[in-house]
Amino acid sequence: MGVGFTATKRIGNAVVRNRAKRRLREAARLLLPELGRPAHDYVFIARQGAADRPWPRLLDDVKSALIRLAADNGAHPRDKRAGNLAPPSPPAQLPNAQ
Repeated sequence: MGVGFTATKRIGNAVVRNRAKRRLREAARLLLPELGRPAHDYVFIARQGAADRPWPRLLDDVKSALIRLAADNGAHPRDKRAGNLAPPSPPAQLPNAQ
């Protein structure tokens, strides 16, 4: 299981970004063994407030996100936007030019 952590400059300066990533790393270390799926990779993206969020709430946020991901059966979020569309039709066959 691969795990990555990222925080953009919009989160704050380097000190704030590093604090947010350290907190996400610890949350992942605690929760991924029980809630992570084998052979899946995870990327944790720090959002605004991740560095200052109370620890129990941050753990609850990460836990609910992991539970929601496990319930999706691996579906990509973009797949859900399309709804129940029919699969694309095969390309049209052009008549033979004679």
